[in-house]
Amino acid sequence: MKILNSSSYMGRGIRLQWLVKSLVMLSLVLLVVLPGFLVGCRVTYDATQTPADSTAFPMTVTDDLGRVVTIDKAPAKIVSLAPSNTEIVFALGLGDRLVGVTQSCNYPEEALQKDKIGDFAQIDMERIVVIDPDLILATDIHKQDVIPGLEQLGFTVISLVPHNLDEVMASITLIGRVTGAPEEASRLVADMSRRIEAVTAKTAGLTEAQRPRVLYVIWHEPLMSVGTTTRIHELIEKAGGINIARFAGEGYPTLALEEVIDADPQVVVTDNDISLQFLLGEPRLGGVDAWVNGRIFGIDADIINRPTPRIVEALEWLASLIHPGIFGPVE
Repeated sequence: MKILNSSSYMGRGIRLQWLVKSLVMLSLVLLVVLPGFLVGCRVTYDATQTPADSTAFPMTVTDDLGRVVTIDKAPAKIVSLAPSNTEIVFALGLGDRLVGVTQSCNYPEEALQKDKIGDFAQIDMERIVVIDPDLILATDIHKQDVIPGLEQLGFTVISLVPHNLDEVMASITLIGRVTGAPEEASRLVADMSRRIEAVTAKTAGLTEAQRPRVLYVIWHEPLMSVGTTTRIHELIEKAGGINIARFAGEGYPTLALEEVIDADPQVVVTDNDISLQFLLGEPRLGGVDAWVNGRIFGIDADIINRPTPRIVEALEWLASLIHPGIFGPVE
């Protein structure tokens, strides 16, 4: 994972700023839109659970939008409408079944070679008709028009909307079940659970005084952070930090610069280079603890923002950033 801190960043140029900014703005749209569609019937992953009771086809499941979907047969051709779904399919060892992905699906590298069916928010329905997949994996951003349109064309669609780590693992379990790969999914979530517990076992007993104050910056104009309903808030807490925006509300609240100065964060993390440059160069923040001690970091946006198995890697990196004395410094 790419990690930048205040000492390593200053020598970098800004030759890629225009590209980074466009990617950041797309991420902002997705971050603001996606969490708004909370689903009350979500099943929480239990690390002790066995694979789904029935793996025989046809099978009927309820997806994260509360839709009851019947899968007639084990899908041989899968289309993914989101980078997160693409990553999960590859992580389950089913990459050979992926016959269509979005332009944004960039991990693993093999995803770049797959046929493209448009982008995350603009799907090429005609291309999907030509591909004729057995299963389409969508998200809640597609529920208004794309999913109904695909169903009218006779396609089978499952939507995944994980809001926390447990739900990420539940999504993996669901994909494993509907693709006929429940054992692979069970092994993957067991490994994720083990790694999460390896972190929380060291942070769960920390007192509030032992937990550094953390500011996570999504964007800087205005300064946007992460509220209590976000996965990143959960990651900060599990990694042994205190999210200074926890009192600012749910979702992705904005903070005044004066609020940041008053909160005096000890660690600052952002997922884009442009905000990192702003934070490092803002003179009004010069007396804040994180600036004084050089603890301002950049982290790979794809790893920390996408609800995929790699989110555990983000947790491990955050733990090292926040508590280098416990987990060792970031390499």
